[in-house]
Amino acid sequence: MKIQFSTIACGLSFLVSAFFLEGCHRFSPTTSITSTSTGYKTSSDDSTLYNPNSPFIMPYNRIIDAAGKSVSFGDASVENHSLDAVLLPDKKTLAVEDRYGVAFFDIKTQQLISRWDYRKGSDIKGSMSSFSGIKAIVHHDSTYIFWGAGGQGKPNSYVMQAVWDGKNARLIQRIPFEAIAPATIALPNEVAVKEEAGELYLYTVLNGNNQFVKVRVKDRQVIWTAPTGVAPFGLTLLGEKAYITNWAGPVPDATNGFETAGVPWGSAYIDPKTGALAKGTVSIIDIKQGKPEKELAVGLHPNAIISSPDQRFLYVANGNSDYVSVIDAQAQQVTDSIFVGLFNRGNGYIGSTPNALAIAPDGTTLYVANGMDNALCVVNLGSKASTNGKGNPEIKGYIPTQAYPSGIVLNNNELYVTNLEAVGPRIANPVEQGSQGKNPTKKELKAYNSHKQLASISFIPVPDETQLAAFTEKVKQQSLQFRLALTEQTPRPNIAPRPVPERIGEPSVFKHVLYIIKENRTYDQVLGDQPQGNGMPDLCIFGDSITPNQHQLTRDYLLLDNYHVSGKSSAEGHHWASAAMVTDYTEKSVRAWFRSYPHVLYDALVYDKKGLIWNNALDHGKTVRMYGEACTCHFDQKQYDWRSLYQMRKESKPFSYSNTTTISRVRPILAMDFPGCDNETISDQMRADAFIKELNELNANPNADLPNLMVMSLPNDHTAGTNPAFPVPRAMVADNDLAVGRIVDAITHSRFAASTVIFITEDDSQAGWDHISAYRTTGYIVSPYSRLQKTVHTNYNQTSMVRTMEQILGLPPMNAIDATALPMFDCFSDKPDLSFKYKVVPNRVNLAEMNPSPTGLKGTSLRFANLSMRHGFHFIDRGHDDLLNRILWFTAKGKKRYPAELAGAEEDDDDD
Repeated sequence: MKIQFSTIACGLSFLVSAFFLEGCHRFSPTTSITSTSTGYKTSSDDSTLYNPNSPFIMPYNRIIDAAGKSVSFGDASVENHSLDAVLLPDKKTLAVEDRYGVAFFDIKTQQLISRWDYRKGSDIKGSMSSFSGIKAIVHHDSTYIFWGAGGQGKPNSYVMQAVWDGKNARLIQRIPFEAIAPATIALPNEVAVKEEAGELYLYTVLNGNNQFVKVRVKDRQVIWTAPTGVAPFGLTLLGEKAYITNWAGPVPDATNGFETAGVPWGSAYIDPKTGALAKGTVSIIDIKQGKPEKELAVGLHPNAIISSPDQRFLYVANGNSDYVSVIDAQAQQVTDSIFVGLFNRGNGYIGSTPNALAIAPDGTTLYVANGMDNALCVVNLGSKASTNGKGNPEIKGYIPTQAYPSGIVLNNNELYVTNLEAVGPRIANPVEQGSQGKNPTKKELKAYNSHKQLASISFIPVPDETQLAAFTEKVKQQSLQFRLALTEQTPRPNIAPRPVPERIGEPSVFKHVLYIIKENRTYDQVLGDQPQGNGMPDLCIFGDSITPNQHQLTRDYLLLDNYHVSGKSSAEGHHWASAAMVTDYTEKSVRAWFRSYPHVLYDALVYDKKGLIWNNALDHGKTVRMYGEACTCHFDQKQYDWRSLYQMRKESKPFSYSNTTTISRVRPILAMDFPGCDNETISDQMRADAFIKELNELNANPNADLPNLMVMSLPNDHTAGTNPAFPVPRAMVADNDLAVGRIVDAITHSRFAASTVIFITEDDSQAGWDHISAYRTTGYIVSPYSRLQKTVHTNYNQTSMVRTMEQILGLPPMNAIDATALPMFDCFSDKPDLSFKYKVVPNRVNLAEMNPSPTGLKGTSLRFANLSMRHGFHFIDRGHDDLLNRILWFTAKGKKRYPAELAGAEEDDDDD
């Protein structure tokens, strides 16, 4: 167990505090986040993410410096997240629901005193806590704790019941719930517990089954089950009524003609323009008989719901609408909506993501956890939303937390806040170099991995008005609010075209943007051997001999050595890469992924209200083409394997497949001749072939033009481990590298070269390690105006890349995150080199070098081959990524030790 403490002073001390980065991990001093003469840039934009102390730079335009005292906890070998909390009836102990168990804190000393862990019980190993919801009750002089749990894709859903003896928790029983087809897990989430006629009864929503259920605790007898809307999430009981939030809105009626799209396990109403959910509702159910009475329309992605102390009002946090709905419990009607987003400027930006609530005892002040603001919003409810309220509702201010506050407990004059993302994965793990077992060298490296992260809880005194005003200013500063004024500047007339216009709407020299999204690499894994960059050669396993084209691009154009992904896995990464934010559904699913692992964007719950960059482009009259992104590729996998498809390509034989997407707006712009990205059985050479063929046809037609925006997925640098049905990892990475080189070569030799810019990113960095940050990855920019032939140290991230493409195409930002992103001005010159044409570098690795058959293997090689087959790494991210990290290290480094502290358990059954 690893415990860390950090005490943060109140007020604006952040603005004059140094980032205290070690010299080799910073490029210039950092003292504040006030704007410099370059307008958009701050002094923190010259820093890396290495800083191990608060304030922390996050890879999505936010700074973390929480109020009060933050305590980190958890097993440092896994990715920890704190989800929700409850104050136990003793009023001395706080129980914190985290992904791997329940932690108990003494609220007086603010120290961890005990922790119950799923992994200590063999019969529940592999289970995790669900999205939120933990309750405590005293019954027959014992303190019981209840919360929901489930397995990853396994039919094991329970409400856990533990007893607290004042020092430790002991599991009493698991109350099981069976999945109702087509759901694969019932997935209980929010719970409520009541004593009725001396008996203890449990009420819970079943998120997977679309049900609400009442159970007698002593014998687990189901009293009744009632239907809800789609993906019920939150629950509160008032008298004889239950109020349940439906994350995905009402169950669709097939006869009304409104568009729907897929969610696990069914469908939901969506906005045809964006693919995002179009409705959110609250179900009202009579708990005496278990009968639904009414369904109220609220905002999008309704999650948390609580009642006022006098039970006259209910409050619903709408995660995808940034407002709180107020329900009059007597009238059973929505009577008010309170916008709680940080950037309430009339500009329509969403992205604050309210997802947890607490209310003061007098019922006049509501505390709202704004996940993406990394802050609590403090609301004066007013007379329409509070019995004791006066006037109109108003935002009193904001209180800074750590990353993504997800649960709030108000106790007297203190706030206890669970921080779902804490400060991100900042645990440095030793990587011992040397021979396996004998005579290791004394040299020790430290590296970060995206799945090594501690959870945290913040203890924050309720601020007075003066402190709250200071905190509010601090939250705005930490959210880089000053960039909004720059973002909203109107375009000037008669401005000459530039690569990246200073203002949105001003002309760019580029007419075409190609955006390539690859899979799961860190900077050090690929470019750690580049002497001109801030790399660690000893951590590089896919260097110049394996990725010659990516290395050549950094020499011919520019090297980005301070570029970062914004999420930690592909289920987050593809949304960050294309939408510049993620929804509450994605965040509350991290590491567990109970309902879906939506890297190919097939689950409508992951779409934020404003959608993704392609619908933004379409909305503003741009032409768009999708190559393998946001789609699923279907073919006969019994007929075709990697070898047969590779041979068919060599012989120019046709391959029968189809691409499908759940979003109607994507279908007309989806390239059906480009194989989708969700299966590595297809070589990236086949994808490059398809794109280059289409490009050549357009190039040969003087009346044809490239689309304004092209979004492409090239996934095979993910690798399939040492599965004998696939090439060795270095060959798959080389396959991906060659595809990138061929595509760049083809574009730069076409008549579109001068008007095209290529952006290349990884979707995430989870299958790797890096000595600067778990978020650091490779990024490339190719254009005649990017022939800088130098290293760019500016701190950029995926939202910067999205924002730069928007700036070039004249698109407004989609949300509060890309609206505050730093455009990548430093990557372009106003003077183009139109004579240079990139020449693809031939692969130096045999692309068809297959992993050996397990027959004849032994030891580690045999074990890793069997595990690679077992976990199915060729299906993108459906296998255990920590295990894949270990396998990749072994294939490159042989017997050089990669310890379990960094790699994770070899045979962990977690699927990700």
